[in-house]
Amino acid sequence: MQGHEMFYRPDKFRSNAEKAEQLFEKATKLDPNFADAFAGLAWVEDWMYHTFDPTAARKEKARAAANEAIRLRPDLPEAHLALGFYHYYCERNYQAALNEFAIAKRSLPNSAEVYMAVGSIERRQGKWDESTANFERATALSPKDAFLLENLADNYRANKNFEEADKLYDRAIEAAPNSLGALAGKGKLAVELKGDFAEIEKQLAQVPPGVDPDGQVTSVRVWLLMLQRKFPEALAVLTELPQGVFYDSTAPVPKASLQGMLYLFEGDKAKAQAAFRRALPVAEQSLRESPDDAGRHIQLGFILTGLNRKQEALAEGQRAVELKPESADALDGPQVAAALAQIYAWVGEKDQALRLVDRLLETPNGITVPMLKLDPMWDPLRNDPRFQALIDKYAKI
Repeated sequence: MQGHEMFYRPDKFRSNAEKAEQLFEKATKLDPNFADAFAGLAWVEDWMYHTFDPTAARKEKARAAANEAIRLRPDLPEAHLALGFYHYYCERNYQAALNEFAIAKRSLPNSAEVYMAVGSIERRQGKWDESTANFERATALSPKDAFLLENLADNYRANKNFEEADKLYDRAIEAAPNSLGALAGKGKLAVELKGDFAEIEKQLAQVPPGVDPDGQVTSVRVWLLMLQRKFPEALAVLTELPQGVFYDSTAPVPKASLQGMLYLFEGDKAKAQAAFRRALPVAEQSLRESPDDAGRHIQLGFILTGLNRKQEALAEGQRAVELKPESADALDGPQVAAALAQIYAWVGEKDQALRLVDRLLETPNGITVPMLKLDPMWDPLRNDPRFQALIDKYAKI
């Protein structure tokens, strides 16, 4: 019960997941025949692999726990949910996952988790309408679940229905006033929609001093200062951060890498290169641990770009797109493609960058016009008349 409480919190931070893992492991040791505990453990391991630790060891732990839950109780619906998430998160085998979710649904016809699971896969398949319908059903069944509400909001945001997304973030905040994900989601939405910084400042002001799980609050503050082109202030915030790595995705982001980008935006190439050289071994080690993770290839690609190693940077960006193409992942694929476009821009391949930007401006979960205007990552294209023409073209849509 403690493991479930920890894992089902609205913000599924790394630290929360690790505590939940310890609790479920303790339960399985206290009772090696407790199938529910193995199912809970498997789900946590699936999530950890999916969100921040896509390593072979984590994948094996997820597989073993799911299989043990099924072995102990073949009819346990939660075990089939856990095995389904293993196929989805760890193997990216959507059909095998859907088969397991269908088995679980027979015993749990009114489970919000089942509808969420199916909706999560459908949006990666590009079936946005079907996905949104399943998330709507999930939130109807569990209307106070902030995590579900945020996921549904993400669907509307991805398809540029910002008004509906904003309402859902409000519902998520009402359900979980201390959820950093809900607060940041509403604030970031205002930036993406109209370049409005006031909303995110308002939401950040509600976070108590000293609260910064996994460096999440700091990373948002740095992002906000970067968009406002307050680069010295962003560097000062980074300096205060004790840890050397941010964990906000499957790719650990070296603090030195962010410092390098900020120095690059300031035009101080010498300091930028020194920072990127510090970040390089961290990113290389991270990639050795998870060689098939697209995010880690992108992270290394950005660092190599800053070190003027053009061909190697392009190879990393292109490899990331191969690993997570939009055809196989309509949710994250466009973001990987956008990162490749930024690498193209910074290494001087403007034609290829602009072609990608043009397509991603009309792709669900792609690029928004306000972010094109604000984000200094697009600065190498800013003086190209074709860039401004794209902004003008899609600002009317």
